[in-house]
Amino acid sequence: MTVLDLTTTEVVAALRQGDMTVSDYVTALTRQIKDKSGLNAFITFDEDLLGAQAVELDRRRAAGEDCGALFGLPIAVKDNIETADYVTTGGTGALKNHRPSHNAPFLQKLLDQGALVLGKTNLHELAFGITSNNSVFGPVRNPYNPDMIAGGSSGGSAAAVAARMAPFAIGTDTGGSTRIPPALCGIAGFRPTMGRYGADGAVPIAHTRDTMGTMARTVADIQLIDHVVTGEAAPSPRTDLKGIRIGISRTYFYDLLDGQVEKATEKALSVLRDLGAELVEANMEQMPALNEAISMPICLYEAVADMTDYLKGTGLTFDQLIAGMGSPDVKGLYQAICAEPPVSPEGYAQLLTEGRPKLRQCYRDYFADNRLDAMVFPTTKLAARPLGQDETVDINGREVSTFQAYVHNTDPSSNAGIPGVSVPMGMTEDGLPMGLEFDGPENSDGNILQIADIFQQAVGRLPTPK
Repeated sequence: MTVLDLTTTEVVAALRQGDMTVSDYVTALTRQIKDKSGLNAFITFDEDLLGAQAVELDRRRAAGEDCGALFGLPIAVKDNIETADYVTTGGTGALKNHRPSHNAPFLQKLLDQGALVLGKTNLHELAFGITSNNSVFGPVRNPYNPDMIAGGSSGGSAAAVAARMAPFAIGTDTGGSTRIPPALCGIAGFRPTMGRYGADGAVPIAHTRDTMGTMARTVADIQLIDHVVTGEAAPSPRTDLKGIRIGISRTYFYDLLDGQVEKATEKALSVLRDLGAELVEANMEQMPALNEAISMPICLYEAVADMTDYLKGTGLTFDQLIAGMGSPDVKGLYQAICAEPPVSPEGYAQLLTEGRPKLRQCYRDYFADNRLDAMVFPTTKLAARPLGQDETVDINGREVSTFQAYVHNTDPSSNAGIPGVSVPMGMTEDGLPMGLEFDGPENSDGNILQIADIFQQAVGRLPTPK
């Protein structure tokens, strides 16, 4: 095992104990980033700046200064998250020279604990898609097969962690963007309860859905960062899931699964049973209709309003933003919703005051009535598919929307604002990762992370991409 194989937790321990210097570690990562440049995971990488910051951290440690709980941890940052030392492009042309004056608050909390920015990672343009097939900066490629998508929108962050270019990454999640790429790239990804991390300092899509999220090779790494950021005490240690009740909603979440995903999911459920969990078959009959009624109308309405507000700080107009877009799906979408809003202001207000509360109550009732600690389902209906299949994909002989195929299972909890974590559950016959997601009641973040961690320890980590 090399230093590149160290998990976030192991890296932090080695750096704090002096087993390696920050300079030596970032040198190893720099070499890997260059070797794996064909994956196109990074938009901006400044070797000189990174090296200088590493030297300064080593100096501070040698001087006996308190360097924080995350001393020396290099973090890959999705390029729609504001950074003072790097441009923040949002993956789009008009923002190529956009340099914010400050770091996003969530990122700043990590930097205050001694972490440093490794570089800015590629993404689906303006984070509005699930393939990371970016026409401005080029597509992100899957580390397990570069002909395949890495997922989106945080594709570069997930690919960087999976390919050992970074131990840890942060991204944003509006409808699945810190869970879909991890599922397709074979790592763990976390979307917290809405408000736990916030989304301030990110190029927006929809403020009532956007949140920062985290990605790492193990759930234990995500737990470490969550504890540092929130200060919340970890649940009592445990090695099994005895007494834990986990819901299975066969309708919706298990509909039209790729055959290999279905097989892997059933095997994962057997692992959960072996760990002592009680699996409760209980369908969410009302959820699909409640989610469909609010999901895209809220997202698309807020997309124009929120981006308009954000652009006030950049000096750009909306027309200039659209002119700089390169990805046909994103450009066409923004042109359409600018020309004709998906819902009236009165309709939007009603969705917030009536529609979303009904969905949130549906989830509360599901967990409470069935006495559930969590629910479980495959993160995506299928593993990664080839780059270029942006419109439709085939699942069991049926052509379905690519976007809906991948976002289907992650979207409802995003609208409900509850926490979800994706963890690797196995590989397809072609060597592509598949993910299993655990969702929990709002503010049960620590509990579902613990459940996912126990599951990951039982199934083990996936092999390193070749």
